[in-house]
Amino acid sequence: MNIQFNPEDYKCKRPFHVEPTNIVSVNDDMQRVTDEASAMNKRIHYYSRLTSPADRALIAPDHVLPAPDEIYVYSPLGTAFKVDSCTDGYGKNSSLVTIFMIWNTMMGTSILSIPWGIKQAGFTSGIILILLMGILTLYCCYRVVKSRQMIPLTDTSNWEFPDVCKYYFGSFGQWSSLLFSMVSLVGAMVVYWVLMSNFLFNTGKFIYNFVHDINVTDIVPGTNGSNKVICPSAASDHPPENRSVMFSSGNRTGFELFEEWWDKSQTVPFYLIAVLLPLLNLKSPSFFAKFNVLGTVSVVYLVFLVTVKAAHLGIHLEFNWFTENEFFVPEFRILFPQLTGILTLAFFIHNCVITLLQNNRNQENNVRDLSIAYFLVGLTYLYVGVIIFASFPSPPLSKQCIEQNFLDNFPSDDVMSFVARIFLLFQMMTVYPLLGYLARFQLLRQFFGNAYPSLFHVLILNLAIVGAGVAMARFYPNIGGIIRYSGATCGLAFVFVYPSLIYMISLHRAGQLTWPVLIIHIFIILLGLANLIAQFLL
Repeated sequence: MNIQFNPEDYKCKRPFHVEPTNIVSVNDDMQRVTDEASAMNKRIHYYSRLTSPADRALIAPDHVLPAPDEIYVYSPLGTAFKVDSCTDGYGKNSSLVTIFMIWNTMMGTSILSIPWGIKQAGFTSGIILILLMGILTLYCCYRVVKSRQMIPLTDTSNWEFPDVCKYYFGSFGQWSSLLFSMVSLVGAMVVYWVLMSNFLFNTGKFIYNFVHDINVTDIVPGTNGSNKVICPSAASDHPPENRSVMFSSGNRTGFELFEEWWDKSQTVPFYLIAVLLPLLNLKSPSFFAKFNVLGTVSVVYLVFLVTVKAAHLGIHLEFNWFTENEFFVPEFRILFPQLTGILTLAFFIHNCVITLLQNNRNQENNVRDLSIAYFLVGLTYLYVGVIIFASFPSPPLSKQCIEQNFLDNFPSDDVMSFVARIFLLFQMMTVYPLLGYLARFQLLRQFFGNAYPSLFHVLILNLAIVGAGVAMARFYPNIGGIIRYSGATCGLAFVFVYPSLIYMISLHRAGQLTWPVLIIHIFIILLGLANLIAQFLL
């Protein structure tokens, strides 16, 4: 029986004990322990129950514990199992793997809205904001990583950031961190539902037209040629749903019936319920975790798609610093907070960064690896956003035509976009149950002490989450708006307020708080508050 174990962590894992029900198999060459060792283990186990895990008063001292390479997991039956220690470091992941994990975790649906955000902010100001927001969120993430080390006389080795918030702010910190964490999770699930409805609609439309040999031309402005770009929002104040003209010798009635039952907002969001609601009710979503690599494949393919499209379309830029004309937007626009709201969620990893870095083999490289990961994420956002904006064909189309999901600027019969939508659809359908599990685990465990109290509780929660997604896909299918609202809301707490407040409080308690530090971190908090307020004013 091999048990993976981190030697640096063994002090906080006292006592080394498992209940009899947790022993599912034993080896023939099972090692026995003396009665004295078993009694010592029972005493340590008893004393540890007298205080909370954060209180070190009754934790077994070092001299009564075995060395890391001699640690056993004892059972009350007097048997012991050898622990395989990781003698080469705190975790088992190299710096390269850690950097890649952070990059893969941070890259999400926000990448689809970055070009739209740059259009809203202006080309030059958009580039500047991506760089500045990347630096600011990196610093706040650094403060999150260091927050546990600023707590004296307490073993915080197995703490997460919500535990740190609870330490400094009590029950308010605990419940508010839960609230903002749920906002980020539910917000992401709503965005996923809107995007899955979009991708499923366009995928089904492509397949139907291909099978029935139907040539469909969307009634929207667009360019001509093999690399067509369209402007869906130009047809009306709201993006058209199924407006198209059919050229086919087939049955027109059948096509009209298909469009009636295959509508982007009226029907497709409801079809997803039959597939995803049962998956949300599973007790364990571990099967879907195996498909996480699809996220990396999807992002790599998006970068490839953007590069190929830009090579065919060319660069279309004209610099108008403060004035707008028919085809181009100013370099600086008053709508720039819409981009900062998107970027707050795009660079958001603050609620799980401690967990990701705990598995780093070389803990002294945490800050360096985190910085490299942020640099790569920012570089990816910059590349996709700048290339899509610069290559968007203006004229004949205006830069205002760039959609909140830039894939909507390519028609449903575009093969490369079809492949991208297939990748993203399947990836999101595997990630969605994982997000649902995280939301269920955090909320139900907090209220009922169990992540799966009953099927009824889980079903009610999942119906509420799915209902929110369907409602948004039906009435407000604007992923840029959803991303910036949820990003600015959860970012206010986890990115701007809590890391800065915790740092100032810890320095104040240590008598090391200075005026420059105080002013800088109050300014960061005010930036987060202004970022949230601006989302509702613009």
